[in-house]
Amino acid sequence: MTLNPNSIEARDVAYHLHSYTNARRHEEIGPIVIESGEGMHVTDTDGNRYIEAMAGLWSVAVGFGEKRLAEAAARQMQKLNFYHTFTHKSHTPAIELAEKLVAMAPVPMSKAYFTNSGSEANDTMVKLVRYRSNALGQPRKKKIISRIKGYHGVTLASASLTGLPNNHRAFDLPMEGVLHTTCPHHWREGRPGESEEDFATRCAEDLDALIEAEGPDTVAAFIGEPVMGAGGVIVPPRGYWQKIQAVLKKHDVLLVADEVICGFGRTGRMFGCETYGIEPDIMTLSKALSSSYLPISALLINERVYAPVAEQSSEIGTFGHGYTASGHPVAAAVALENLAIIEEKRLVEHAAEIAPYFQEALGSLQDHPLVGEVRGVGLIAAVELVTDKAAKVAMQPPGSMAAAAFGLIQKNGVISRAIGDALAFCPPLIVEREHVDTIVEATRKGLDQLQATL
Repeated sequence: MTLNPNSIEARDVAYHLHSYTNARRHEEIGPIVIESGEGMHVTDTDGNRYIEAMAGLWSVAVGFGEKRLAEAAARQMQKLNFYHTFTHKSHTPAIELAEKLVAMAPVPMSKAYFTNSGSEANDTMVKLVRYRSNALGQPRKKKIISRIKGYHGVTLASASLTGLPNNHRAFDLPMEGVLHTTCPHHWREGRPGESEEDFATRCAEDLDALIEAEGPDTVAAFIGEPVMGAGGVIVPPRGYWQKIQAVLKKHDVLLVADEVICGFGRTGRMFGCETYGIEPDIMTLSKALSSSYLPISALLINERVYAPVAEQSSEIGTFGHGYTASGHPVAAAVALENLAIIEEKRLVEHAAEIAPYFQEALGSLQDHPLVGEVRGVGLIAAVELVTDKAAKVAMQPPGSMAAAAFGLIQKNGVISRAIGDALAFCPPLIVEREHVDTIVEATRKGLDQLQATL
């Protein structure tokens, strides 16, 4: 494919390094340039209109083109376009958003701390956990356990927490002090004849053995997404979170719930923690917090975390951490309006109501010769592709099958996401049945087209 050298696509290739993209391949084919968005749809510069079945990047909860969010940004921009939260300074949007989030939390929380992305939130969590351990006189208690295929971001620390090989390769990661335990994917990791409950027990036993081997006095925290997102939409097996939490309590290990994808309605409850009975010490939030209209993220910490941190800051004389844009007034104002829309339009309740139809409709793809598993909860799901259902194997090299299907489905007017050998779906919370039908029809058509080439 030869790009017109004066086109917007060619200019992108000439000047722009992309995330999660093969840079050399990008030089050959260029980008699809999205020009506008409205509701469930986005439109590219060629006039092609797509259902955005990934809500952008798991995040545009209220849909595209929501005028109330643009108006909230404009009002705040005119009133106070920027101020910081360093050295005893604050501003009303940050205060109101912190108050709102602490009140919304599914378990008692003490404080909110603002960052600018999920990666920054989880990176800050690592620093807070270390700071707290030092404050408690536990200088050895610094290790953090994550899970294979977990996704927690891309900074040095958060990418180390992430349990995906391509986030580590050539970056010299993971860094020291980060460990990974069993991925809770029953279909892929369960042993022959092993029930979900038994598999969950084995996952908890693996975690317990890892903590014992490392020494409980060296392990500070465990981080997990209620439902794993970018690792392939992996839904925990029955009883998993109850068993994991029992192990953490046994060893006095903090529980960090990464709600970056699950938070604000994705699983049919306001937080994934509510769906699975998780009682975290720290929660990290982003994405649907502002529907990604502006960058903002947050950590919620309970008193067990806050009190030692506060004492240590008093002893040192300051809490030596912060970002210029932490709690940015415009982003905070947009987040507050976004949360108001979610509540006023009852989008969490809507997600819970339409979720059975969404899951059943996608589940109908299970009979397709190329589908090994359909899994999901609420308004998040994945379709795992295989060439052999019994052997659970896909095309080689790994990931090529979902990538091919993704491209075909996109040509059919639906944007999904290829993750390994799975196709992920995570539509805006405003999705209706007719959108679900279109998503499933386009997916089945794309899979039929792919099968015809094999």
